[in-house]
Order: sequence, then C-alpha cells, then structure tokens
Amino acid sequence: MNIKELIDSYRTITILSHINPDADAIGTSLGIYAILKRYGKLVEVVNYSKDLPKYLDFLPNYTKIKREMGYSESLIIACDCGSIDRLGFDLEGRDIINIDHHKTNSLYGTLNLVDDMLCSASHKAYMEFSQEFDICRDSATCFYTALLSDTQHFTTSGVTQDTFGFAMELMSSGADHREISYNLTYRRSLASVRIAAKALNTLELHHNAQISSIKIDRDMIEDTGAKMRDMVGIADIGRTISTVDVAITLIAQNGKTKVSLRSKRRDLSQIAEEFGGGGHTQACGFTMDITNLEEILDKILKKLTI
Repeated sequence: MNIKELIDSYRTITILSHINPDADAIGTSLGIYAILKRYGKLVEVVNYSKDLPKYLDFLPNYTKIKREMGYSESLIIACDCGSIDRLGFDLEGRDIINIDHHKTNSLYGTLNLVDDMLCSASHKAYMEFSQEFDICRDSATCFYTALLSDTQHFTTSGVTQDTFGFAMELMSSGADHREISYNLTYRRSLASVRIAAKALNTLELHHNAQISSIKIDRDMIEDTGAKMRDMVGIADIGRTISTVDVAITLIAQNGKTKVSLRSKRRDLSQIAEEFGGGGHTQACGFTMDITNLEEILDKILKKLTI
C-alpha cells in the first residue's frame, strides 16, 4: 500500500513530531498538514511538548498545533522522529506512516519512508507527497524552512546537488528564501543569548583540543529563564573551533541530562545508540537519568577515546 492509498483509507489523520521539536520537525509537520487540508482530509497537527519554538510562528498554520490528540482512531503520520517513544503518545495498534531521515530510525511504522541520505525529513516528505498531491505555497514555505534549518543554511556535510534542486523546486512553488532566512536568523530570544553566554564560560577542550565540551546546569537555566527551545544551536558552537572534531553538550533537564554530540568527520551515531539515543552520523544525542554532568562527560570521553 502506498502513501496515498493509506491516507485515503482513513477518515481522520493525526500528524505528530518528536518531543522538543526543531524547525525540521515543525516544518515537515505543517507542510504535510497544508497538503492534506487542501486535499480535504480531516487532519490535526499535534506535538506533546509544552513549549514550541516561538521563532517559527511565521509558518502557516503554526497556531493549529495542539498538545493533545483529538482523533482516537486516526492514521498517524510521524515526522522527523527516530523512535516511537519520542512522539510522547501511546500509539499501540495504530497505523503509522514514519517519515524521517535519521540513520538510527527504528523503522516503527506501518509504512517506513526513511532516507538517511537526505538532509531533512521535509525532503523525504516532499518526495513522497509531490507524486500524489499538489504542493501549495504554504506547504513549500514550511518544507523550505525545515530544509534551511536542518542544513544550517546549506553548510552541513550532507548537502548535495539534489538538496539545491529540492530548494529550487520549493522556491518555484512559492517559498520566500529571504523571509524564511530572516526568521531563522534574526529572531532569537533574549534568554537564548544569555544562556549561550553562560554556556561559553563552561567551554573546555580535551585530548589535544580535538574534543570540546559545554555544560549547562540547572542554575544557569533558572538564572536566564531559558527553555529547551532557547538552547537550539548551542550544541554546534564547539564544533566551530578549528582544532575540534567532536563537540559534546550536556544540559540538565527535569532530573535528567540531555546530551548532544556533534562532529565534523566522525560517525557518532553508534555511541549515541549505546546510550539509548540516536540521530545522524555527525549530529546525534541521548538522554540519561544521571544528573552529575562531570560523571556523564567522563563516560562519553572514555567512549570517544577507545
């Protein structure tokens, strides 16, 4: 059964994305939402998280995102999510279309549309939906936002000629590069600047400056009033140092620690999986129940230097 046949077999559809969503998760979700609303389906877009990225409020239908599912027997379309537990809802017995681009995706869907060679989940969504549905301007805007963000403005290692071809198709469908780039670049919150400043004060280099680490503890978060949405991008700071290949960022979060791993060349996805996480080869992460940041950092450094 292909994607259109599965969609047509359901009266209602629920679009989900991962907890603490980024622009790819939100953009892909809203892009699909715009397509299916135009197609005439009963569709809702839902994310479990309490706080969504405010800088994405320019996206069409952003205000339609809900925290709870209203349809009990709907088809689930999961966007940019490597494992079912990161969606935040009990989906036992539900048909799921799994649209993603993470290498570590666990293929939890009834229909798994996963391609880890693509730079964003929105690219995979576009490839599948454009064959069967019309791509409107609202959808193109959302997909382009997802692409521009996940490629860090076309600077990540996975960018190819096909990536730019996809971008051109979206612009031809109405995506405004200037508007989208402005919203992704110049709408940072004050809390995000303050937490970044505190984070930089913790920057350390390890193993002949080939590995960097940043630690964000609970006091820093309370002092700045920062939310998880305000810490997007901090994980990439250490990687910008010329000598650094691997950047580690640890963030205290509700009695747990969120760890982000970034690299210029090294495949870190297996290390993330060993700690119960996942992601891309050079951008991945995991969460640990341990709250001692130094203890966690020591565990990671040992793995990296084996």
